[in-house]
Amino acid sequence: MIGRLTGRLVARHPPQVLLDVGGVAYEVDVPMSTFYHLPGTGESVTLHTHLLVREDAHMLYGFATLDERSAFRQLIRISGVGARTALAVLSGLSVTELAHAVALQETARLTKVPGIGKKTAERLLLELKGKLVEALPGSAATAAPESASADILHALLGLGYSEKEALAAVKALPPGAALAEGIRAALKALARG
Repeated sequence: MIGRLTGRLVARHPPQVLLDVGGVAYEVDVPMSTFYHLPGTGESVTLHTHLLVREDAHMLYGFATLDERSAFRQLIRISGVGARTALAVLSGLSVTELAHAVALQETARLTKVPGIGKKTAERLLLELKGKLVEALPGSAATAAPESASADILHALLGLGYSEKEALAAVKALPPGAALAEGIRAALKALARG
């Protein structure tokens, strides 16, 4: 598996780029979110990659961040969602926006992406539920290490609360709440609500 490429950007033809790595040029398909942040032609770039092997082709997909690659991998695991659809979703929504749409079950947000109809959007929301929590603000990936909000969120999800309820409860907590007190306060808030 090719996990990352660092090399000189040779050409840009959306959604594909040509990356020269030690004299070997790789054709890499990227979402527009990555494409817009690429440096100029001739400059050095690093892409986190996913290699997709099919009977008729080996396709290489590149992403500016590990979160984008992770979201792409979650998307292509869904039945009926191919790499092109996954790239379209990541071109139309940031990973954080996608995670929010999933957490709040916002079908309309996904149907704004070209090529995503209502049924596909509903399937995406169902299949991704609980799988993009780390991309939400306040999670372990984006929060300060001393923050327990991600652990509180996971605890609430583990207790059977929906992502929408758990997110609302965690957002209402005072910043820097300890794990035990945070869970207790969130449970009280949810019991009242």
